Amino acid sequence: MINYDEELKKFKPSLDVDEAEGAIYSRDLTDVIDILKEMLKETSVSERDR
Repeated sequence: MINYDEELKKFKPSLDVDEAEGAIYSRDLTDVIDILKEMLKETSVSERDR
């Protein structure tokens, strides 16, 4: 039978996961809201120029 308490004591997180997490959180990613805001800004500027 597996002793979960003993297995948890031996657990060490993978370095690859920690490195990937840091890389993901440090990047400034554009999401859908950012794209929509830019599109609305561009359309409002073009409508003012008319």
